[in-house]
Amino acid sequence: MDDQAAGSPQDAHSVPMCYRHPDRETGIRCTRCERPICPECMVNASVGFQCPECVRSGSGTGHAPTAAMPRTIAGGAVTADPRLLTKILIGINLAVFIAVQVHESLLNDLVLLGAWPPAPFTPTQGVAGGEWYRLVTSMFTHQEIWHIAFNMLSLWWLGGPLEAALGRVRYLALYLVSGLAGSTLAYLLTSPNTATLGASGAIFGLFGATAVLMRRLNYDMRPIIALLVINLIFTFSPGFNISWQAHIGGLVAGVVVGYAMVHAPRERRALIQYGTCALVLAVVVLLTLLRTAQLS
Repeated sequence: MDDQAAGSPQDAHSVPMCYRHPDRETGIRCTRCERPICPECMVNASVGFQCPECVRSGSGTGHAPTAAMPRTIAGGAVTADPRLLTKILIGINLAVFIAVQVHESLLNDLVLLGAWPPAPFTPTQGVAGGEWYRLVTSMFTHQEIWHIAFNMLSLWWLGGPLEAALGRVRYLALYLVSGLAGSTLAYLLTSPNTATLGASGAIFGLFGATAVLMRRLNYDMRPIIALLVINLIFTFSPGFNISWQAHIGGLVAGVVVGYAMVHAPRERRALIQYGTCALVLAVVVLLTLLRTAQLS
């Protein structure tokens, strides 16, 4: 389908393209000017969504142009670089990967380890030994080049659109909560002397949130479902040495947090969004405490 200029008539059977991003399909239009807008350009209005130009001009709002700033579908601020946090997260992962390649001994201090030495001894290392930071550092640690390459490509493809749709703060909350949920389920269900590492838990959280967002916008969900099914097949296939616990934990947290992000009513949006994140974190802490008590 040929790209069309903003505001030009479109074939009745074609899918509208965002007037600010001609490469993005969308089913949403500005309630003021009726131009098609993508999730990055949507600004919540009293009825439906408006485009950034109508918001800045104050059309139909009764306020000055500066009274309302453009907002994403989740209520986040529309930014000039909608992939900034995604780039930073990729940079952190790459920096840790390079550091591990230079100093291999660093790997032992960053991976997720339940407890060492194992029972009947009192653990002095691992999460059960008081090293709770491993739940976080393991999310940014990779050892094999194929592992970090796959995870960073997935982070770029999924993270950029999600960051644009949610806003930076909400996107970062989604990423960290999903990653922690994945680490916690791995800590809870794997052998205490099994080392786990990688950003896969957070990546699966982005998968879950992307599916929720696409359903919210009435997009065709078959591509994301097919991609998710393929990843789950690899997750549970023998011989790949993949932590299915981290993947499932991140996926569940991503769906829960993502649903709260895009479905929260406007009048209580921040309370529901961050309250859901806090609730998931509370479950993470509770499960970590229970597993630590068991191993200790």
